[in-house]
Amino acid sequence: MKTYRYKTSGTCSREIEIDFENGKIEDVRFAGGCHGNLQGIGALVRGMTPGEVVSRLEGIRCGAKATSCPDQLAKALRAIEAEQ
Repeated sequence: MKTYRYKTSGTCSREIEIDFENGKIEDVRFAGGCHGNLQGIGALVRGMTPGEVVSRLEGIRCGAKATSCPDQLAKALRAIEAEQ
């Protein structure tokens, strides 16, 4: 299993920790933010490929903010993909 950490920007959450196994998301944990909602996001994306998650979550906004926790997860997955 491989774990990545991503520092978020523009959201209540401060960091996202993502575990991968065999090219799929095994677990997602957010530090800070709305705990129940972020646990729900983590549960929903478990078992998905990064591309599936990005296609569903990229561009979601939180109120008047230019981003959201789901959008930051998509950005984290794009950054991880660029590293590889």
